[in-house]
Amino acid sequence: MKVTKKRTRIAPIFKSVTKQGIGASPGTPIYIGDREPVDATYSLIQYNDTTISVATPESIEEIILMQDPNMINWININGFANEVDYKRLCGFLKLDSLTAEDIINTKHRPKMEDFGHYLMVIAKMITAKENEGQAFEQISFILTENAVVTFQERPGDCFNPIRQRLKANGKLRKLGTDYLLYALLDVIVDNYFSVLEVLSVRLEAVEDASVSAKESKSFMRGMQNIKTDLNHLRRIMWPVRDTVSELIHAETPLVGETIAPYLRDLHENVIQVIEVLDNYRETAAGIQDVFLSSVSTRMNEIMKVLTIISTIFIPLSFVTGIYGMNFINMPELSSIWGYPAAMGSMALIAGGLIFFFKHKNWL
Repeated sequence: MKVTKKRTRIAPIFKSVTKQGIGASPGTPIYIGDREPVDATYSLIQYNDTTISVATPESIEEIILMQDPNMINWININGFANEVDYKRLCGFLKLDSLTAEDIINTKHRPKMEDFGHYLMVIAKMITAKENEGQAFEQISFILTENAVVTFQERPGDCFNPIRQRLKANGKLRKLGTDYLLYALLDVIVDNYFSVLEVLSVRLEAVEDASVSAKESKSFMRGMQNIKTDLNHLRRIMWPVRDTVSELIHAETPLVGETIAPYLRDLHENVIQVIEVLDNYRETAAGIQDVFLSSVSTRMNEIMKVLTIISTIFIPLSFVTGIYGMNFINMPELSSIWGYPAAMGSMALIAGGLIFFFKHKNWL
C-alpha cells in the first residue's frame, strides 16, 4: 500500500526553496535551506557573577518583557517558521534588514560583520552521522552590549557544556557577552575535532579494507564519500578561520581586549583543524592511489596468466589446425601411430613452454 506523506503548509516567504531568493530585493527575509523550517522554540538564560535564571518563554513578547539590562542575556531561538515572531525580534534588536535576511539564509558561508551597535557572526555546527557523512546546521550569533542571541535551524546543539558552566558559577559568569560569544564558538570548533575523530576511524577502516577489497566499486564509493566529506569540511573551515581573525582585529567596544588571548587560541585551534583536514586529504589520496595500484597489479597478473595460456595453446592450435585440413594425401593419418604421435608432440610442446616460462620466473 502506497502511503502519501502530507506536507506541512508554511508561509510563502519561508518555503525552503533556494530559487525563491532570486530576484528579491536586498534585505527581504526569505528562508533558504535544505529542510523545511520548524516552529520556533525559545530559551532565555540571564546571569551575572552572583545569580542565574533559566526560562523557556512561549513567545518573543515574553522574551522582550523579561530583558534585564543589568544582566547578561543569552537568547536562543530554534526554528524560523514563525514569520511574525522573527520580524518582531529583529525589530526589538534593531537588526539591519540585511542581517535579518542573512540569518535565515542557511546557505551562507561563516562570516563576521560589524553593524556598530551589534556584531553578527555566522558559523556552522557539524555533527558526524553514525554511518557516514555529516549533518550541517547554520548558527547565527548577534552580539550586543548585554545580550547574545543565537539562531538555530532546529532544536539540538552542542552548547550543553556552556549551559553547565554557567550554572557552575565559573569564569564565564564573571565576564561579558564577548566572552560568552567566544565560549559558544569554542564549543563549535571543539566539536569539529570530534568530527575529525570519526573521519579518522573511517579512514583507518578504508585503509584496512583497501588491502583485501575485492569489489572496486564499493571501495571507491566509500573512498569518494570520505573525500567529499573532507572537502565540505575544508570549505567551511577556511571562512571560519577568517571569521575568528576578524573578531581578533575587530575595532569595536563590543569585543574587549580581555578576550583577545582566548580568540587567538581559538584561531590556533581552527588552523589545527585545517592542518588535520589537509593531512586526512593527503592520506585519503594516498590510500586511493595504493588501492588503484594494487588493482592494476592484480589485473596485470591476470593478464600475464591469460597471455601465457594463450601462448601455450598457439602452437597446439597450429598442430590441430594442420590435421584438421581435408587433404586427400596425409600419410600419417593412415598410420596406427599417427594419433599418439600428434598428441605426444603437443604435450611436449606444452611442457617445454611451461618449463621455459618457469625458468624465466613468469609462472
